[in-house]
Amino acid sequence: MLPLELTLVVAATRNMGIGRNGTLPWTGLKKEMAYFARVTKRLPSVLNRDGNTPAMNAVIMGRKTWDSIPPKFRPLKGRLNIVISRSHTEPPAKQINAETEAVKVGSLEQAIQYLESSSTIAQSSKVFVIGGAQIYASALQLKEARRVLLTRVMSDFECDTFFPLQLSEDSSEAKGDNAGRWVRKSKEDLDQWTGETVPEGIQEENQTQYEFQMWERVE
Repeated sequence: MLPLELTLVVAATRNMGIGRNGTLPWTGLKKEMAYFARVTKRLPSVLNRDGNTPAMNAVIMGRKTWDSIPPKFRPLKGRLNIVISRSHTEPPAKQINAETEAVKVGSLEQAIQYLESSSTIAQSSKVFVIGGAQIYASALQLKEARRVLLTRVMSDFECDTFFPLQLSEDSSEAKGDNAGRWVRKSKEDLDQWTGETVPEGIQEENQTQYEFQMWERVE
């Protein structure tokens, strides 16, 4: 079986701010949100080539991130939703309806264990960590965390919550505390990994500028 990889997905300002007062500092980035939905739903092409029954990708999040999603959009459609909370003390249900329910686990390690034994997730499905800050920090300590899909928000916003890894705009490389060394990948690498032609350069919506980037951990 292929080793499980975690891809962290985050939108962050130039100083890695990701939130304010429990919500996003910016609004109205509909194209950016559509990009997030497409990329996290799209299954690797190998699933189609080898004739396997299409499975699902997974999105892992903390309880606060789950609560921030409007109820009518929960769970996020077309993906296996896994919600982490210390209050989840019971073992996760082995069988759920992924279109109407989320898997509830007590830790990120438990989420990984669930995925490694789940029939819903094929061995080549993608697994995304989508927040919040504590879940990102836990993921970055694991060897399974291999990639960050970063929407770099160029406009300035006041933030009180930050992504726990500095990915410098001034360098193609970055290093985080106990998180290894990270390298920004090329536009071609980003396109290949996401399975689409990602818009290049600075984008603008609702007077907010941003850029799509991909960073990978190197040994």
